[in-house]
Amino acid sequence: MDKIEFLSIFESVFKMMEVVLKSYLIVILIVFLAGCSTGSLYQTNGVSKKKQHKKFNSGEQTYKTKVKKDDVLYFVCSYYGKKFHGRQTANGEVFDMNKFTCAHKTLPFGTILRVTNEDNGKSVVVRVNDRGPFVKGRQLDLSYAAAKEIDLIPAGVKKLKIEVIQSE
Repeated sequence: MDKIEFLSIFESVFKMMEVVLKSYLIVILIVFLAGCSTGSLYQTNGVSKKKQHKKFNSGEQTYKTKVKKDDVLYFVCSYYGKKFHGRQTANGEVFDMNKFTCAHKTLPFGTILRVTNEDNGKSVVVRVNDRGPFVKGRQLDLSYAAAKEIDLIPAGVKKLKIEVIQSE
């Protein structure tokens, strides 16, 4: 085997190794990118339940407003939607802006409320599944769907009648 044959074989082997290495790099890149994707439709904000809303759930001490069936209250209400859609709520559920839910700072999770816009007589039944609102002067945040049902969207913020249907 002369020098030219040797260099020709060496060049062929080198080219094959180059193709194999490029193939491995492509496979590694695909595996890496697949690992970065989510497997679920909704992504949570990654906050553990222990770290959520420390202000309202700190160790042994819990802050709950005691209400009973048929209590009537008046709250300054607002609504939330797209920004929080698909994120984890304080009770661990995934927030769906198209369901009839609400957020209150201290009412027990699972409390069922009838919210009435007395200006037009429209009402909606919602369930407390989140904490908030965290804006001064507001006491209840309705999901987008609930706010739309009673025509709260144009006003954005309004004092509404709240009736307790079921308390946990």
